[in-house]
This record gives sequence, C-alpha cells and structure tokens, in this order.
Amino acid sequence: MNVRNILLTGAALIAISCAPAFAQSQSGTSGSAPAPAPAPAPNQPTGQSIAQRKDNQQDRIANGVQSGQLTAGETKNLENKEAGINSEEHTMRSEDDGHLTSADKTALNQQQNHLSNKIYQDKHNANTAHYGDNEVGQRRENQQDRIAQGVRSGQLTPGETSKLEKQQQSINREDAHMRQADGGKLTGADKKALNQRQNRASNNIYNKKHNARTQK
Repeated sequence: MNVRNILLTGAALIAISCAPAFAQSQSGTSGSAPAPAPAPAPNQPTGQSIAQRKDNQQDRIANGVQSGQLTAGETKNLENKEAGINSEEHTMRSEDDGHLTSADKTALNQQQNHLSNKIYQDKHNANTAHYGDNEVGQRRENQQDRIAQGVRSGQLTPGETSKLEKQQQSINREDAHMRQADGGKLTGADKKALNQRQNRASNNIYNKKHNARTQK
C-alpha cells in the first residue's frame, strides 16, 4: 500500500469514529437542554385567586391614599373602576350558580391588569395630595387616613370609597377657590365653612364603615 492510500484510509477511519460523537453533541444541544421558561407576563400574579387579587388592589389603593400619592379624584376614579369589575363578577357568578368559569376568571384578571397599571401610573405621576401644616390640612389628612383604613380593612367597598372621595374632592375644590379669592389664604369664615363640610364627611365615613356592606 503506497503512502497516498495509507493517508486516505486513515482519514476515512477518523471521519467514521467522529460521526457518532458529533451527532450526539448536536442532539444534546437541541433536545436535552431546553430553553428556559419565559418569565410571567407583567400583572399576571401566579396562584392568586380572584378574591386575593381584589384585596391586593385595594391595599395598593389604600397605601396610595395614606401616603398622599393618590389624590381624592384619582382614588374616586380607581374605585369606580374596581366597583365596575366587582359588579361584572357578580353578574358572571349569577349566571353560573355562583361559580366563575375559566373564561370569566381570564376576563376578570385582564381587567384587573388594566386597573393595576392605572394604580401604578396614578401613584407615580406628579399629582399628590398636599395637606398643609394647619388645621384645615390636618383635617383633610385625618379624613384620608380614615378612608384608607376602611379600604384596607374591607369596611369600605369600592363604591362607598368612591362616594367618600368624591365628597373630599369637592371640599378640596372649594378650599382652592376660597384661597384663590383671598390671595392664597383662608378667612375665618372659610375655615368654618370647610370644617362644617368635613363634619358631614366625617359622619359619612363613620356610617359607611359601620354598615352591613363590606368588601368581599
């Protein structure tokens, strides 16, 4: 056998011996090492029930109210949306003997995702509740703290909270108009009028926190 034949034979033997190893390597790369599972989509909590999701949203709203990140108007709008979702859930359950179908749960979670984004946006925008270091400001802050506690405890439903915050929003607007009319200050008569309105609001907060309706 000449040198040329010897070299060709050796090359063929090397190719044959390497082929299985190469095939095994290729198989291991594409089959035995699967790509990592994708991360959960934003706002899709794993393992949370519909009730837990509602509680979580209410806690986030309550924190925003108490910290001043959410204004009365923002809170009113958020709670209107939450009340709407709760009403839709009630309708879904009434149509299926008190149960929610998989499609129902998917639809409710999608709506809660939209609400979750809105809560985040409202809590991180430039609007904040400014109370001021005075009697009127302290009264406003105290009312918001009471509302936040009622939301967090479940004593206030989203619908009740929306009405209470609408009342606070109206008082805040009157406060702003009074200050605008008097160079940024409140007169004695202004303070008295605002306190009277806050007294009525205080009674409403108490009544709604102690009635039979609760967040379920």
